[in-house]
Amino acid sequence: MSSKPTDSSGISFTALYTGAVWHRYGLSDDILATEQGRWLYHLMTPFESASKAAIGGNIRTFLLQRHLIMDHLIDQAIQDTGTTQVLEIACGMSPRGLRLRQRHPLVHMVEADLPDMAGRKAMRLLAAGRLGEHHQVTPIDILADHGQYQIEKVIDRVFDNAKPVIIVTEGLTSYFSLDVISDFWRRLAKVMADRPGSLYITESYYRPRQPLLNGTLKTLGALLGTATRSQVSFHFQTDDEAQRHFLSCGFDSASVHDPRAWYGTLPIPESRGEPMVRVIACSS
Repeated sequence: MSSKPTDSSGISFTALYTGAVWHRYGLSDDILATEQGRWLYHLMTPFESASKAAIGGNIRTFLLQRHLIMDHLIDQAIQDTGTTQVLEIACGMSPRGLRLRQRHPLVHMVEADLPDMAGRKAMRLLAAGRLGEHHQVTPIDILADHGQYQIEKVIDRVFDNAKPVIIVTEGLTSYFSLDVISDFWRRLAKVMADRPGSLYITESYYRPRQPLLNGTLKTLGALLGTATRSQVSFHFQTDDEAQRHFLSCGFDSASVHDPRAWYGTLPIPESRGEPMVRVIACSS
């Protein structure tokens, strides 16, 4: 296995851009809008437009597809199973916690991110009077294998461990090599096995089969990796490959959701051709 990076804090600026996308499309709250995010949104607009014209989709398309499918799966799990504990790792400026608490007032929502980003998020929510006993923000580091930010210790500390938990990571896993993120997935599968009925929801971006597009994305991934001090990776190429890998990490089941299956059902933008993103739901 390759060695783990010692720092993942560079990813935070991408959370600001993502937060700006949510806000621009009416999915977020004004208290989560940032000047840095608005600047990044305007900076990226020409690139996003060119990408959509060239390949029929862009970052914003895939962000909205994954976000709304994830929200739907979380809502469905809460309604079908009665699960009331939700953890969003790498929460950034995601509005998910606010929206979930509005739709499901009994949910115990915990948002988690690296200490700096968690601090920023907590200050904004606290100033708006949105934090409380059932809506918290806490630091976490998915690479930590000891200490207070270790995922196992965070979950033990913030939840009733006799009950299942819904765990979501959005916009996180592609910033790590498959070896590194698989170690996290294996640990997460063990955490969930101790809490039967738990659910993990994440996304994966596929390596395109078209050689020119694949080469272009590798170049863009390398640039983004340099900017975020991380290793941007496209882990899988097919649904079967993704499903087999998650099962090999110790999850009891893994289902792969293609955005095309939700066209006309959820209010998500449609890609021209095959979407690059998939949403993956794993259960214990």
